[in-house]
Amino acid sequence: MKKEIEINHNWIKISDLTEMVENNAALTLSEIAKEKTERCYRFLQKKLNENISVYGVNTGFGALCNTRIPASDLAILQKNLVMSHACGTGEEVPKEIVKLMLFLKIKGLAQGHSGVQLATVQRLIDFYNNDITPLVYQQGSLGASGDLAPLAHLSLPLIGIGEVYYQNKKISGSELNKRMGWNPVELQAKEGLALLNGTQFMSAYGTYLLMQLNKLSAFSDVISCISIEAFDARPEPFDDLIHKVRPHNGQFITSRNIQKILNGSALFNRQKEHVQDPYSFRCIPQVHGASKDAIMYIKKVFETEINSVTDNPTLFANEEKIISGGNFHGQPLALALDFLCLAMAELGSISERRVYKLISGQRGLPPFLATNPGLNSGMMILQYTAASIVSQNKQLCTPASIDSIDSSNGQEDHVSMGANAATKAFRILENFKKLLAIEILVSTQALGYRKPLKSSAYIEDFVLKVREKIPFLTQDIEMHILIKEALQLLNTLEIKADENGVLLH
Repeated sequence: MKKEIEINHNWIKISDLTEMVENNAALTLSEIAKEKTERCYRFLQKKLNENISVYGVNTGFGALCNTRIPASDLAILQKNLVMSHACGTGEEVPKEIVKLMLFLKIKGLAQGHSGVQLATVQRLIDFYNNDITPLVYQQGSLGASGDLAPLAHLSLPLIGIGEVYYQNKKISGSELNKRMGWNPVELQAKEGLALLNGTQFMSAYGTYLLMQLNKLSAFSDVISCISIEAFDARPEPFDDLIHKVRPHNGQFITSRNIQKILNGSALFNRQKEHVQDPYSFRCIPQVHGASKDAIMYIKKVFETEINSVTDNPTLFANEEKIISGGNFHGQPLALALDFLCLAMAELGSISERRVYKLISGQRGLPPFLATNPGLNSGMMILQYTAASIVSQNKQLCTPASIDSIDSSNGQEDHVSMGANAATKAFRILENFKKLLAIEILVSTQALGYRKPLKSSAYIEDFVLKVREKIPFLTQDIEMHILIKEALQLLNTLEIKADENGVLLH
């Protein structure tokens, strides 16, 4: 039986979402969420009976906001809105992210400020609990007025159209209703707008990235330690004293992680012939730590967002107010996502530099880590691949948040482009994984040349797990196969860190 998560008005953290996803939990609405949703819906119906104009409820949208819609057409207005805005294109959004979009839309609507039917929220919960993921496309949102196009595709199956993935097959919204014995939701006043207005596309991407990075950031520290050992780097740069006099939190956490990982290593603590190491080794605490601090800041931004109401107009039943504002504007997320791109790209960049040093034939290591250099190219081209990926990451780090294109006849004259920031951040995350996979291959190969000297128990155990899938190379083979194996290890190897990036044994 699935664990149940109650949707209420309590603050939810990224770590809560991670636990929810890992447990494949089912959702249920709390009584207070039901009561607030229904009270807000009744308040909206009351206001409509007062014959006032409410944007998007009984008026057109965007530049058509001054066009009044007759009461008899309000349901058609909402259905038309969903259909006309479903103009996404490009690649499909990964199912894991679509499922997060569903959760975040449920969470937002259940705050009781959107004026939707309880039945609409419940149908979204049914989608989530039955692993029904609507087909959503990556391109189409400007990141202001909400993620309109992606959220329209998310909403189409509610009204019996669009497409979904169900039981590993793509089927139409109408076919889904037949299989589930459902009738299409009949959208009431404002419901189409409430479904489409919001930052759930950007927020889902951001929370997914942050959930992944909690583990990958820790992996960066562990894999860098293998490189430290393989390159015979000095221990002094990781001494507490140097970090206490420059007490950036992430820097200190990284140095402590490295001390923990390399505790008891004969290699790390042996006499060194060289006086100093290159920056890519000596400055790991400073570079990894800066990314940790950035991730912590970005996490705060996204935790605020996923606990917010980003619908428009926003209804306040207790105060009897309907306010048309701009909570749908994705600027806080766009800036944070651009920052996240930089944080991930820099972790990948310094990883590639360590790879470069390890294959350079220095410090007693053979050129390109080949047992018979010349006849074998060894790991030469792995660095080429890493360099290509790092270069692409630099291109992807061009900020999206600085761009804006006038839309809706000038009514929506400044937009965040946060959706583009989100999708390029996802590409950088995938690239970052590849860079870590390459460093796993190169660092473990290099460490093999240090035998019979041993590293710490932690590293020796880690390398043993790697060797179960990836052999020490004595001759050239197809390297792309090993990259795939190393990527798989990133998904399967157990490694845990707390919310601050502190490595947990």
